[in-house]
Amino acid sequence: MLERSRGYNLLSKEDLAAGKETNWPELEVVGSIRNLSPALWKLTHLTALYLDNNHLTRLPPSISLLRNLRRLDLSNNKLRSLPAEIGDCVKLQELMLNNNYMRMLPYELGKLFQLVILGLKGNPLGPDVLQMYAEPNGTKKLLEFMLDNLHVTAGPPPPRPWIPLVENFKPTKPTALFTVMCYNVLCDRYATRQMYGYCPQWALNWEYRKKGILDEVRHYSADIISLQEVETDQFYNFFLPELKRDGYEGIFSPKSRAKTMQEMERKHVDGCAIFWRTGKFSLLKEHLVEFNQVAMANAEGSDIMLNRVMTKDNIALAALLEIKDSAWEPNPDPRVTGTPLLVATAHVHWDPEFCDVKLIQTMMLVDQLKRIIEAETPTLKPGGGNPTNLNSSRIQMLLCGDLNSLPESGVIEYLEKGRVPADHADFRELVYKKALTKMLSHSTDEKHYTHGFNLKSVFDTSIVPYTNYTYDFKGMIDYVFYPVRTMKPLGYLGPISQEWLDDNKVVGCPHPHITSDHFSLLAELGLCPDGFPEKDTPVRPAMPSAPVTNSFGGLGNSIGGGFGGGHAGGRNSFGSGFHTHSFGGFGSHNGGGGGTIGQR
Repeated sequence: MLERSRGYNLLSKEDLAAGKETNWPELEVVGSIRNLSPALWKLTHLTALYLDNNHLTRLPPSISLLRNLRRLDLSNNKLRSLPAEIGDCVKLQELMLNNNYMRMLPYELGKLFQLVILGLKGNPLGPDVLQMYAEPNGTKKLLEFMLDNLHVTAGPPPPRPWIPLVENFKPTKPTALFTVMCYNVLCDRYATRQMYGYCPQWALNWEYRKKGILDEVRHYSADIISLQEVETDQFYNFFLPELKRDGYEGIFSPKSRAKTMQEMERKHVDGCAIFWRTGKFSLLKEHLVEFNQVAMANAEGSDIMLNRVMTKDNIALAALLEIKDSAWEPNPDPRVTGTPLLVATAHVHWDPEFCDVKLIQTMMLVDQLKRIIEAETPTLKPGGGNPTNLNSSRIQMLLCGDLNSLPESGVIEYLEKGRVPADHADFRELVYKKALTKMLSHSTDEKHYTHGFNLKSVFDTSIVPYTNYTYDFKGMIDYVFYPVRTMKPLGYLGPISQEWLDDNKVVGCPHPHITSDHFSLLAELGLCPDGFPEKDTPVRPAMPSAPVTNSFGGLGNSIGGGFGGGHAGGRNSFGSGFHTHSFGGFGSHNGGGGGTIGQR
């Protein structure tokens, strides 16, 4: 049990005159209290509330307003039930309910995924509850059971809006039009209760999530699809055969660690995949960038490069595609026939403590893409495109992926500005200069590391504020970058409704209606090898447009309400003689769930 603090400070008149304020995050209410003042629920700063040893017969639903509570003690009262809203106090770590009259507990207690201490002794709960509670690690088991059997009341989110950047686009030069999706699908091995304790286990299971992911991919039907965190077995036995039926081909590579593993372990290693619609593109060649190999080749004796960068097995994957005639508007002419497009996707290291590694991996990626373009350009057959140099190569480039970096990071600064200071804070004052100077031999600025691409992110962070949405972190870390001179974004898919997230108190994803912790990105692009006229430059809108008919409005319906169904039917209590049933349909659970858990 967490220790109770009874200390306090009183401000003097001089303190108040000086503008000092008290800070009392804990409150104890004593004196045989029978009712609680509504003013209590305005104290939203409270982290601990002690209401024990009173005569309370009910706890108002307004308890949900105290969102910062870590500790709540209701022991030794006369409570017969708890409001469902108790489940909204998701920061609770200790909840003491000893010695009350409760026969039932609300299933919403399962939403308290951070709860460590739960006191239930001295309550007339059913034997099934008490038996589970008395088991080793019983609090955790009981809460997980309640979360897994909690009725899913939220419907699917409304359609995501389409954000047009160019109205009624009519190209005056031959322009290839295509859509691109970037999506971290959350591989099965990472989708654990330890990581996502707020999500029911059935909604984390791959057999449930994979259909929702595939439905979303198929719904948007992008011409180019880049996926991250795809497990090897999932690629070959699920994504590739399923998407082939829809007219796609694809390539894949797992992270570098797969090389050291036995076959049974290797099939669970995640990596990156790229798919393309065969009606618009054909594959010329694929390329793999292993960041640990690039680090080893350029270490120049640097222990920091070897110990921090080389030890991370992240990869990037690139597909050199040829754009087919069907992609062009108006009809293609010899100047653009056979134009090559290099599509690259990457999954950069995740740990915020290794911001230097993120930046260096990104610099490696851009440098390797430059080398790929330089090596492949002379091998291409005569055809569309421009004279061969980095800024006007025949090979066009599209870069997308999970870069695990916020818009203000050195990673995004380097990509969008084409340069980053050699003493950038993200290098953490670690000495990489010798290794980076060797790797970036083309960078002649001693004070900056540079690259020759002119790249820009498709998505406006004021409209799409985050692509990763978990309890602990919400931010934009997934991107689609395009070359400003030859490509133009025509529109993109807007965010999931913030109102829906707030109204349904979605503290993080995955969620029964959202099958990954990332939101998919979708954009429509135009590619004009000769460059777009200045008058066609799009203007970014200030606000999203209304939803369009081809927006994705949720992942279907099933028993229990919405995608995956959740739980429906059955009695609203859990006690002696309780029963639960698993419905055999897609991801749904029917029966057993309901409003309370206790004795019938």
